[in-house]
Amino acid sequence: MKNVTLTLPDHVARHVRIWAAEADTSVSQFLSRILVERMERESGYEQASARYLTRKPVVLRQDCQDYPKREALHDRSGLR
Repeated sequence: MKNVTLTLPDHVARHVRIWAAEADTSVSQFLSRILVERMERESGYEQASARYLTRKPVVLRQDCQDYPKREALHDRSGLR
């Protein structure tokens, strides 16, 4: 673990202390939990983005055919 010193405005520090007390934890553990959650969210987004971008493109139509209707493109019943 690494120790980090933070400088916060008084009103922010007061709120953080209250939130930590309501969560029955220390300010350090409270802020650490918030930062870990944010890292996990961003990592999850990056992984989902990478999965999406590695997918092969889908051909929407063959020559001389109409494009699919919006409802068909946005049908998500197959994903559930």
